[in-house]
Amino acid sequence: MKRTLIQPAVSGVATDFISDACLADLLAAPPAEAARVRDVLDKSRAKQALCVEETATLLTVTDPRLIDEIFATARELKRDVYGYRIVLFAPLYIGNDCVNDCLYCGFRRSNVEAVRRTLDPNEIRRQVEALEDQGHKRLILVFGEHPAYDADFIAQTVRSVYAVKKGHGEIRRVNINAAPLDHDGFRTVKEAGIGTYQIFQETYHHDTYARVHPPRTRKADYLNRLDALSRAMEAGIDDVGLGALFGLYDWRFEVLGLVTHALFLQRHFGVGPHTISFPRLQPASGVHFHEQHLVSDEDFKRLIATLRLAVPYTGLILTARESADIRREVMEFGVSQIDAGSRIEIGGYTEVGDAQCMEREQFQLGDLRSLDEVMRELVVDGYIPSFCTACYRLGRTGEHFMEFAIPGFIKRFCTPNALTTLLEYLTDYASPATRAAGEKLIATELARLEDSRLKQELVARLQRIRESSDRDLYF
Repeated sequence: MKRTLIQPAVSGVATDFISDACLADLLAAPPAEAARVRDVLDKSRAKQALCVEETATLLTVTDPRLIDEIFATARELKRDVYGYRIVLFAPLYIGNDCVNDCLYCGFRRSNVEAVRRTLDPNEIRRQVEALEDQGHKRLILVFGEHPAYDADFIAQTVRSVYAVKKGHGEIRRVNINAAPLDHDGFRTVKEAGIGTYQIFQETYHHDTYARVHPPRTRKADYLNRLDALSRAMEAGIDDVGLGALFGLYDWRFEVLGLVTHALFLQRHFGVGPHTISFPRLQPASGVHFHEQHLVSDEDFKRLIATLRLAVPYTGLILTARESADIRREVMEFGVSQIDAGSRIEIGGYTEVGDAQCMEREQFQLGDLRSLDEVMRELVVDGYIPSFCTACYRLGRTGEHFMEFAIPGFIKRFCTPNALTTLLEYLTDYASPATRAAGEKLIATELARLEDSRLKQELVARLQRIRESSDRDLYF
């Protein structure tokens, strides 16, 4: 039975669209015949979103040969939709006060080990300057759930971040990870110029959700959280991000939950989520978690490949929770966005050394490499690191992005914009070794361009970046 929200702040489509029994039945079905699996893979190759039943077909495969075909198709699809670009960003934690008591989180209110802090305007400026000194252009701001972090506070913080300029440094896109808001709150943060608004359901399994989110906390309301991104979209935010925390329940169920949520948004708003995140549970200060549902590396790779096939035009985000080796491997068949040079302690970009301070961060990171190290590995591996924000600033978002996200669009806009932002980084911030590797990659990509007029214009813009202070030259 569907349960309708009765909270004061609800969307016009507010309903509990997750059926635990239905998803469990799909996963309990015997593996499909090979022909059926290949039909589903053909649909993915045609860049059509999979339904929940088709996604379950891929998740229940046991034949190693078919699993290999799933990975091969994911590699093909990722290359066709996103080319060789990898978008880079950094997280900036603004405050860790929180009224929730989530059992898996180092910021939960009952954790006496946590060092509570909210950055003031001067501290925010210093953090942003440190990130600009690295070369970052895209940030995601992270807030605990607390009355102090209301829509007005979030909006003012966003404006403050955009206002920080240092040398050639500037932040061109600010995304948000914060608590659900009402319609007016979402409108307030939209007016501040945010990019994507990201809210994780954490787990789509109702009993597990109730277990890890204690009663008498804001986050205990499963339905209110499930409806949050619908409210955001009704308020005019057309770029939203879904996420589940893998390790709380069966990873296959969570994949189906994410796909169900994506299809719900697509059906009601004409566009699915801009991004999907799939972090794995990691150690955190004062946290003791069950190991029953922890996700192995092999299953983690498979869930990413499955998501790539199920939601062809949705960006898949892999964070520095994971090790460098895992991150390097899964970019090949699914991931399109990563963070780099990340510190998630409050004030971490200016106040901590190489070692992590668990009492000041939400969870433990697995990849502490600098942005420059990550950039060098990417270009050596043949990827084009991108800081591009052109689509968002030219209105190519939401439904328009879905229309544009085709191979011709990638060739015409995405690859040239990735190359100009890469050269900005190489010119202004890179180490000599990274710059040499990056310049070699740019030459290779220029040789691949078939459109002579586009190539001529791109070469001219690259020359302006090398020889002048001109920046932000996007197509």
